[in-house]
Amino acid sequence: MLRLFLLAAGGAAGTLARYGVSVWADRAARGVFPAGTMAVNLIGCFLIGALWAIFERSLVSPGQRLFLLTGFLGGFTTFSTFGLETFSLLREGQYWAAAASAAANNLIGLGLVMAGFFLANLFMGRAAA
Repeated sequence: MLRLFLLAAGGAAGTLARYGVSVWADRAARGVFPAGTMAVNLIGCFLIGALWAIFERSLVSPGQRLFLLTGFLGGFTTFSTFGLETFSLLREGQYWAAAASAAANNLIGLGLVMAGFFLANLFMGRAAA
């Protein structure tokens, strides 16, 4: 039960932080670029890298890891997990796997956003924009 509480609390805090950073960055960019999403993704990537390095060198409880990495950063952005997993593959010398993962996540992910958009419009009887 404690694990679920840690996940939920971390996720809620991460979601609120994501909203605050995203709104701030979008206002600062004045709508020229999706700066909020980019800011959240980049900050999340930095944080997961820094936390991972700290966790490798110090004794951190499984609960703290769960709260910060899965809960908070999961609510903040899952892009940081993608970055960490790709970096881990690179550290292990699995360059092709890292490249394939990066390409697949980005290209297939974008393709699926487009497919979902067009299929939903098709089923709703609207022409896709």
